Amino acid sequence: MNKRDRLQAAINGEAGDRAPVALWRHFPVDDQRPADLAAATIEFQSLYDFDFVKVTPASSFCIRGWGVEDEWRGNPEGTRDYTRRVIRRADDWLALKPLDPRQGGLGEQLCALELIRDGLPDGTPFIQTIFSPISQAKNLVGGDHLLTHLRLHPGELKVALAVITETTLRFVEAAARAGIAGIFYAVQFASTRFLSEVEYREFGEPHDRQILEAARGLWLNALHLHGESVMFDLVAKYPAQVINWHDRETPPTLAEGKKKFGGAVCGGWRQWETMVRGTPDSVEAEAREAMNATGGRGLILGTGCVTPTTAPRANLRAARNVVG
Repeated sequence: MNKRDRLQAAINGEAGDRAPVALWRHFPVDDQRPADLAAATIEFQSLYDFDFVKVTPASSFCIRGWGVEDEWRGNPEGTRDYTRRVIRRADDWLALKPLDPRQGGLGEQLCALELIRDGLPDGTPFIQTIFSPISQAKNLVGGDHLLTHLRLHPGELKVALAVITETTLRFVEAAARAGIAGIFYAVQFASTRFLSEVEYREFGEPHDRQILEAARGLWLNALHLHGESVMFDLVAKYPAQVINWHDRETPPTLAEGKKKFGGAVCGGWRQWETMVRGTPDSVEAEAREAMNATGGRGLILGTGCVTPTTAPRANLRAARNVVG
């Protein structure tokens, strides 16, 4: 089977020649210029030959046009720290205007996608990370302040979420023209640690559905539920082909998730305990557990989130080699 056939079999719950596998990571510093991000992404894929490539820019790529600033300070996940936010008062939300996807950080990311498309071997699917509007709003105001604004200034925040959604829709449309197979839709607040389900249905779900509906023509859209205590049942009803969450750290299990979601589940490995602090033997053992738990169908082997930059190459090789 080629990569698309193998992934499609997993999405359909059918038997393939083997379980698909994919790992992804940040490329700090390299993620600041399109050519560098493309080169790092292509090199990583050339080393491990995963079944799809998840393109992982810095989270600021989509909001830099509104004035945020960030810098690399050594986080082992590869994420950057925000050094300038743009929302301080409730009225600041009203100043946001839709961004042109061909300009600024969005335009640079489109350039990176085109370089990745041209540099990957034919038939290698690649998907673009898209942060949900409420996640983008968090990065504009700061995580400590978003919930305050959501509860004290809901009207202003809703105006901004509509603008963020419009900008994201424009970018997804442009990214589709660049050849992506789908989007990796990162949802960070569908968790009862932050919001009630009623709140998420009001501030998160409508925008999520708009963006995923716009991507419906793509064949490899993956949902990522970030963190613990996630609203899996709510998000499992979204239109997407793959769902990914920290299945080793928070419910549901892979087997339970597979029963609730109509496509493929992606997971099986702990990003820190196994991929960083484990050994090739423990990587293989967790993969076998995941394949046994799902009967080897409807599963894409992966981690619950990004593979840390400190993961040993021996563990990455083991993750790829466990499926042959």
